[in-house]
Amino acid sequence: RLDERRFVMDFLEFAKERYSVRSFSQQPIEDEKMQKILQAGQVAPTALNFQPQKIYVLKSEDALEKIRFLTKYAYNAPVVLLVCADERKAWHSRHDFGFSSGQMDASIVCTHMMLEAWDLGIGSVWVRGFRADEVAKMFRLPDEIKPVCLLPMGYPSEKAKPNEELHNTYRPLEEMVEEL
Repeated sequence: RLDERRFVMDFLEFAKERYSVRSFSQQPIEDEKMQKILQAGQVAPTALNFQPQKIYVLKSEDALEKIRFLTKYAYNAPVVLLVCADERKAWHSRHDFGFSSGQMDASIVCTHMMLEAWDLGIGSVWVRGFRADEVAKMFRLPDEIKPVCLLPMGYPSEKAKPNEELHNTYRPLEEMVEEL
């Protein structure tokens, strides 16, 4: 049961500690840690548990060269996860014509992997600074596979640090939340 579990760190404190890493060492991510990160994406909640995520692990020289050509936001990370949505597997609303859960589901999956990576000492940054059509073409993705975001990841370099101006800057809850 959840209330019986002991957490090493309070989740809110853990979430506040995490920051977007944009400077990586070239130390490889161990296979067992990579598997845990991918498993965190596997267990992430998705609409009706349809699990439309498709994750490409870009770590070969060829794959990294391609993504670095398409965007500067790969940040020279040793691994970049290309997180996509398979539109055949996404939930499509009967009530809101044209709505697909694919992008939201892929974003939730990405967030789970990002948090698991941080828990393992691996930094990452969620990015969308690319043209999805170019990425799909470069990696020869099937038409139904839609790129949603990238998750460059690796061990933070000695230069990595949170953005002092932005890291602890939050809008007040009163601006963000309204009870109806």
